[in-house]
Amino acid sequence: MSGDSAESARGAVDAVYRSESRRVLATLIRLLGDFDLAEEALHDAFTAAVEQWPRDGVPGNPRAWLVSTGRFKAIDALRRRARFDTSLARLAEDLDAGAGDAAGAAGEDLEDDRLRLIFTCCHPALPPEAQVALTLREVCGLTTEEIARAFLTTAPTVAQRIVRAKRKIRDARIPYRIPSREDLPGRLDSVLRVLYLVFTEGYAASSGPALTRADLSGEAIRLGRLLMALLPEPEVAGLLALMLLHESRRAARTSPAGELVLLADQERSLWNRDQIAEGLALVERALSSRRVGPYTLQAAIAAVHAEAPRAAATNWDRIVGFYEVLARVDPSPVVDLNLAVAIAMRDGPAAGLSLIDALLARGDLRTYPLAHAARADLCRRLGRTAEARASYERALVLTRQETERRFLQKRLAELQS
Repeated sequence: MSGDSAESARGAVDAVYRSESRRVLATLIRLLGDFDLAEEALHDAFTAAVEQWPRDGVPGNPRAWLVSTGRFKAIDALRRRARFDTSLARLAEDLDAGAGDAAGAAGEDLEDDRLRLIFTCCHPALPPEAQVALTLREVCGLTTEEIARAFLTTAPTVAQRIVRAKRKIRDARIPYRIPSREDLPGRLDSVLRVLYLVFTEGYAASSGPALTRADLSGEAIRLGRLLMALLPEPEVAGLLALMLLHESRRAARTSPAGELVLLADQERSLWNRDQIAEGLALVERALSSRRVGPYTLQAAIAAVHAEAPRAAATNWDRIVGFYEVLARVDPSPVVDLNLAVAIAMRDGPAAGLSLIDALLARGDLRTYPLAHAARADLCRRLGRTAEARASYERALVLTRQETERRFLQKRLAELQS
C-alpha cells in the first residue's frame, strides 16, 4: 500500500474508533458475556486494525470486522490463560463454537446492543449512582474523570463504583438483555435518567474546550428512538421530545468563533425546524396522555421557547406555570433556580433575585456555577455592579467549561469598562 493509502487507512481507524468503538464494545459484551474481557478484546481489535488496515486496506464493514476480530482475540487470550486456569478452556470452546454466528450477529443485532447494554447497566440490583457511572463509562466512553466532574465527586470514587458494578453483574449473573414487557416499566426510570444525563453531557459538556459533544447528544437521541419503539410510554416520548427540542438549537448556541450565545440572543433561523416539529408532536402526544412526568414538563417548557418567533415573544407566564408544576412533581434546587429565572423574565429582575438569594442562603446551590451566574446577570440588570462582579467571579471559580469561562470573563470585562 502506498504512503498516502496507509495514512488514509490510519485515519480510518481513528474515525471508526470515534464513531463505532462503543457500539463494538456493546456487541462484544453480548458475545463474550464479560465487561473486562470485552474491553480487552476491543483494545486488541483496534490494535490489529492499526497493524492490518494500512497493509491490507480498510474492510468493507469495519464494525463487523472489529467485532469478529475482537471475539477471536478474546478466544485466543482465554486459551492462553487456560494453561493456568482450566475453567477458561471450556469458556473458550463455547465461544469458539458460536464464532461462526458472529458476523451475522454483528450485521443484524448491532443496533439493539447498546440498548441491551443500558438495561444491563441500569439493573435494579445496582445502586443508582453505579448505574449512571457504568452506563456513561461503558456505553458512552466517558472517562472516570469526566464522570466525576459531572457528578461533583472524585475519579477514584467513580472507578470504585464501576468496578463494584461489574463485579455485581458478573457474580449475580445479571443477563445481558432487554427486560420482558412485564418487567420493563419498573426498569424505565433508571434508563430514562441515564439517557438524560448522557444527553446533558453532550449538549452542555461539564468540562473541556468545546461547549457541546455532538457524539453524546446524538447517541442519546438515537437510543431514545430505540426505546420509544420498544416502549412508547408518555415519559419516553417526553424525554425524546426534550432532547430533540434542545438539540434543535445546537447550531445557534455558539458563534462562528466558538463563543457562547445565550438563548435570548440566538439566531432562530439556525434552529433545526425538522427536530422542532418532531419534538412538538411528541410533546403534544405526551401531554395528551394525562400522565405527565418531569421529562414531559421540561419538554413542554422547551416547546414554548421553540414556538416563540423571537425572544421578546416568549410566553414567560406559561413557562412559569410549567416550572411550578415541575417543582411539585420533581422538586430540586435546580428546578427552583430555573423557576426563579423564569419569574425574573416575567416579573422583573428584582423578583427573581430575591428568590435566588434565598436559594443560595439555603446552601443547596453554593457550588453550582449557574446559580451564581444567574444572580450576577440579575444584579447587572439592576445596576448593582459590585454584586454582579462578585457573583461573576464566584461563577468563574466554579466553572470548568472553557466556553462558559470565556463568556463569564467577557461579562466581567464589560462591567469593568
